[in-house]
Amino acid sequence: MSFYKKIDKQVSGKVGQRTQVPPRSGAEWLVGVGFRCWLAGYDTGDIACWENGWNEYARLLGTERAKRAVTELACWVRAVRATASRKIEYYPFGCSGFCPDECMAISLIAASQNHRCPAMRACALALTGSDLVEPVIDAANAFADVLEEADQRLSPEAVAALMAGRRKGGGDGLTERR
Repeated sequence: MSFYKKIDKQVSGKVGQRTQVPPRSGAEWLVGVGFRCWLAGYDTGDIACWENGWNEYARLLGTERAKRAVTELACWVRAVRATASRKIEYYPFGCSGFCPDECMAISLIAASQNHRCPAMRACALALTGSDLVEPVIDAANAFADVLEEADQRLSPEAVAALMAGRRKGGGDGLTERR
């Protein structure tokens, strides 16, 4: 089973709605949910989106480590939004799976932690649809470093799943743009 197929069941929920997320853990889950919550917060202006993300980080990392991680998460998501030449897609907070853009964001942070520079650049280009990816890469590196300091290490498999999809021609939908 591929990395992206491991979390494939969706539950209903609306952006900004305070809901209970099914119990999840791990660095990939943390990155995906944080990315989702911060994008939703910026798009809707609803503080509940950010609160949902903060609660997940605080639950998994503890309050002190969550403060720094969430600060870097916010910087990274702002950089993605500022450089994107298209709307970045995300699922509602209550969904237990991740959409292709969320998966690409996870792969970007995994590539940073696993020192895969060409894959990191490819992820940033695919995620933003823009050639201006240096601010995204810089912010991703800072976020990845903070996660690693908090003992949250993303799997090299998260990067390999992206690259396998590209070798197969992108048939898994991860590299295709809608």
